[in-house]
Amino acid sequence: MQSKYKFCPQCATPLALITQDEDGGPKARLRCTACDFTAWNNPVPVLAAVIEYQGQILLARNAAWPGRMFALITGFMEAGETPQEGIAREIKEETNLDAGPLSLIGVYDFQRMNQIIVAYHAQATGDVVLSPELVEYKLYAPQDVKCWPAGTGYALADWLKSRGHEPQFVDWGKK
Repeated sequence: MQSKYKFCPQCATPLALITQDEDGGPKARLRCTACDFTAWNNPVPVLAAVIEYQGQILLARNAAWPGRMFALITGFMEAGETPQEGIAREIKEETNLDAGPLSLIGVYDFQRMNQIIVAYHAQATGDVVLSPELVEYKLYAPQDVKCWPAGTGYALADWLKSRGHEPQFVDWGKK
């Protein structure tokens, strides 16, 4: 994913793709010719949760998504919080549920969005009340949930395997 910067945020000079030697050798990056600013374009950490609620997996549909796709609860980590605090906050904000003990499932790359996903499993309690960001949720028995072949879908698949289930993946070719 290309950097969001077109101009230097320090001096407003147009950025140019310039190759310089770095620790790992020559690297082309958007750089400012006036003040030496570099647009690093590092991946953004995103938190995700496989939420176990009343013995089932909770998946939600974002209001901005086309179709009827459901996925894990996700969100960006805030400055000053740990990943565990961040995903517990996201679960509360998006579903009104209280996260119990969290366990790390894994870390996944999502290069299409220039993100690194840190995925947790959470047992949650309370009453579901969705934030305006979400329009619907569904509960799935672990053996019935379908994974998707991308970032958080792989986290769900790894969690299912850890619980003795063979993950089934959505076939995007079928309508």
